[in-house]
Amino acid sequence: MSHTTADPHPHHQSGPPWATPPDSSMAVSLRGLTKVFSPGTERSKVAVNRLNLEVPHGAFYGLVGRNGAGKTTALSMLTGLLRPTEGVAMVSGIDVWADSRRAKMAMGVLPDGMTFFERLSGRQLVTYAGLLRGMDRATVAQRTDDLLGAMDLSDDAGTPVQDYSAGMRKKVMLAAALVHAPGLLVLDEPFEAVDPVSAANIRELLQGFARAGGTVIVSSHVMDLVQRMCDHVAVVDNGRLLAAGTVDQVRREKSLEDTFVDLVGGRTHVGEELSWLRPR
Repeated sequence: MSHTTADPHPHHQSGPPWATPPDSSMAVSLRGLTKVFSPGTERSKVAVNRLNLEVPHGAFYGLVGRNGAGKTTALSMLTGLLRPTEGVAMVSGIDVWADSRRAKMAMGVLPDGMTFFERLSGRQLVTYAGLLRGMDRATVAQRTDDLLGAMDLSDDAGTPVQDYSAGMRKKVMLAAALVHAPGLLVLDEPFEAVDPVSAANIRELLQGFARAGGTVIVSSHVMDLVQRMCDHVAVVDNGRLLAAGTVDQVRREKSLEDTFVDLVGGRTHVGEELSWLRPR
């Protein structure tokens, strides 16, 4: 099916949403992934609601949605940063929560808003990430130099990360995610605050990674970027999957942005509501 929609009556299913086993042949297979914050209280919130998603090997997959749609929560459960309330997440046939160590070794992760060791220099941070993965020091040193060069950070390699700009922090964290040459990259808003030249270089690097057989999952709310960069896309809103497939399948004859607005709704005519906001 070219256009996947969420079940409109998710609470009336006959059995758990992961009754169909995850597909171990996929780079990523999510079944019934759910996260409820503050369950059983008046502040209870369903952030991700029974999310089912398949990501094939070698895909450049965009996960799109509005701010607060559940993208970061879903990716945090996939990467082992946040335990699901229900459901299963598998990476290349490895259950992320049953065998977390092995699953995490297969991934490179760029979380959004994650704190890290800011007093380390850029070189030290990437080196630490490589050594933490069990790599030998000589290989880590060579790859660190290569990655810092690719990210245009060679001149700032000895500068403490706490003195980096927001864009430079994104780039050095991406280098740390890549140093062990994972099969899967999970990147949450990787281009936010990154300058256009660096963004173009990073896109080229990631597209080369995917062409070589690696899998990339990128979350974003910038539709034009996803349409130009990705070959697959999933649309999430209010924690639920609205559509998934190749970019052309999901957007059909429209732009991805127009299709996204049609799916999630919520468009307002602010010009009419703010008619007083006119230069005099």
